[in-house]
Amino acid sequence: MATDLMETITSLAKRRGIVFPSSEIYGGLRSCWDYGPLGVELKRNVKDAWWRSMVQERADIVGLDSSILMSPKVWETSGHVQGFTDPLVECKECRRRFRADHTKGTECPECGGELSEPRRFNLMFKTHMGPVEDDAHQVYLRPETAQGIYVDFATVQASSRKKVPFGIAQIGKSFRNEITPGNFTFRTREFEQMEMQFFVEPGTEDEHLRHWLELRHQWCLDLGLRPEKVRIREHEPDELAHYAKEAHDIEYEFPFGWSELEGIHNRTDFDLRAHMEASGEDLRYFDQENDNHFVPFVVETAAGADRAMLAFLVDAYRVEEAPNAKGELEKRTVLRLHKDLAPIKVAVLPLSRKETLTPEARRVFDLLKTRWMCDYDDAGSIGRRYRRQDEVGTPYCVTVDFDSLDDHAVTVRDRDSMAQDRIPIDDAVAYLEERL
Repeated sequence: MATDLMETITSLAKRRGIVFPSSEIYGGLRSCWDYGPLGVELKRNVKDAWWRSMVQERADIVGLDSSILMSPKVWETSGHVQGFTDPLVECKECRRRFRADHTKGTECPECGGELSEPRRFNLMFKTHMGPVEDDAHQVYLRPETAQGIYVDFATVQASSRKKVPFGIAQIGKSFRNEITPGNFTFRTREFEQMEMQFFVEPGTEDEHLRHWLELRHQWCLDLGLRPEKVRIREHEPDELAHYAKEAHDIEYEFPFGWSELEGIHNRTDFDLRAHMEASGEDLRYFDQENDNHFVPFVVETAAGADRAMLAFLVDAYRVEEAPNAKGELEKRTVLRLHKDLAPIKVAVLPLSRKETLTPEARRVFDLLKTRWMCDYDDAGSIGRRYRRQDEVGTPYCVTVDFDSLDDHAVTVRDRDSMAQDRIPIDDAVAYLEERL
């Protein structure tokens, strides 16, 4: 059933222009996905919701957009060149490759052939800067956005004049040459991260970690994820990354099982101290009140925009029975997305394509489109159009009918309750503002 649900959602995503395989006319490229018209909006809304809660609504966090390409010394210093690896095994028969920790025993999960001994495989993508392709010109596509924050720490702190504790947030693309990507957009080689590094005085990091763990968990619930589908799991000592003193995952129960949605980590002063020693630059913070210099500890919150979007998509998916125009029960597919996340907020539906209705319907559309992302749909029966909007999570449909020409009113339908209100066109903006 879990496999069926993922296939259903993958099919829906492609059919409705949310997410579909990249380069599909050439057979696609494994685990690379393109975001269509609705997917672009949904993902942007996820990122906007994150940015609003992490930066806009706080006085102690500022934003950054660091470069994807960085000095190779950054990744040598951070430990990624030597340690950012997964154990790789290869089937001696079919030549398929797998992460060793994702297989059981010595048999290939695909063909039953014998697997090779594990070897370490670095996950960073390599490329070359400039016209000469040699080791001296080798650079990496960043595997995380966090290092850009660490190397820019002193510049951002000085320019923003923020006092510790404060944070630096960033949304950006990262790249990992995963051995076994899969589960739709859950594990991909190109993805978008939403990371925040919160710099604190040594000795206070435990308190701040608990605070951020609670806030990030609540963010998931506030945007509609069902509480029983979200949990917090602490890493065991043998799971901890080399830089972490303590780590927790906020996990979601996807159709394929409980998996990480976001990580909250105590990274100590590992990163800043390592870059300070390697670069020779002073990355200490000066506490003027206590006349003291120290290297801040870091509490990190690290989430994936693609994973978060997938979780919201899966969680919102419903197949329900609802009455049609004749009062008969029939099944409808609906995405019960939080209104902040819905790709389209309002759909304007003229009851008919007749020329007498079009000007009025277009006037309503023009009135609303400056406030919200709207859709104009005049194809098919009104019932079918309602179902199309339900399927992509549109919270409200505004129907312009022939009576609208006389009473200058429209019918507003709620996605979840399917209740309908008749309101004056002049009141439509105020009516929707109260609900969106």
